[in-house]
Amino acid sequence: MSQRLVPDDLWELVAPLPPPFSPRPQGGGTAPCDERAVLTAVVYVLTSGCAWRHLSPAFGVSPATAHRRFTTWTKAGLWRRLHRKVLDELGARGELDWTSAIVDAASVRAKKGGSLTGRNPVDRGKKGSKLHVLSEAQGIPLAVAVSAANTHDIHALKPLVRGIPATRSRRGPRRRRPVKLRADKAYFSAEHLAWLRGRGIIPRIARPGIESSERIGRHRWKIERSISWLFGYRRLTVRYERKGSHFLAFLGLAAALTCYKKLAKLTT
Repeated sequence: MSQRLVPDDLWELVAPLPPPFSPRPQGGGTAPCDERAVLTAVVYVLTSGCAWRHLSPAFGVSPATAHRRFTTWTKAGLWRRLHRKVLDELGARGELDWTSAIVDAASVRAKKGGSLTGRNPVDRGKKGSKLHVLSEAQGIPLAVAVSAANTHDIHALKPLVRGIPATRSRRGPRRRRPVKLRADKAYFSAEHLAWLRGRGIIPRIARPGIESSERIGRHRWKIERSISWLFGYRRLTVRYERKGSHFLAFLGLAAALTCYKKLAKLTT
């Protein structure tokens, strides 16, 4: 199972990233464990959507240890750094299309509430969260974020654009700025148009009451496909984490794995 969920090439990328092991001051259960086994368990939880307590002993790590190490790695920013590292590998191969970026969002129900949740206006006011995704022109996710379900999409635009990592290129310096940014009318405002132009990005945002959704739809399907790829990880389809940082961690890991699948196709 380890080879299937965490192949050797993926582990080579991850291995240098985890923070050094430090025993708990109170003692008990402090022996170092196989970090690849921990990552395999975390990926299994993300992929299957199972509860931590249902992890099989076959993983070689207890559910409590897996969850504790997941929390430690999340605080250390491991998932974000892994995502950037995979993007670097894709960028160095010229596989990132910077001609445009595309932004969209999707909502999920939050069963247990918690931080970064709110009443979802399109789900009868039930508690939920919103996943925000920015991809390059072909749908490879570059930046992700989580907010309460009642947060307007437009508030995520600036953080997503700022969150694009400086990524290696096949030739020349690192880059983090797409030529254009495409989005539907939910992201339209004069302030944001001016802000994007000030950063040297050409806005291609549908204007309410002027442009139909069909025009943006020629490109929108790519970001919708990206979100579909992310929802293929079942832990993201319904939110069970009370901590918003943990749900964002799973989203970041899913984005990194989505990018890795693209990378793996290039190396086979």
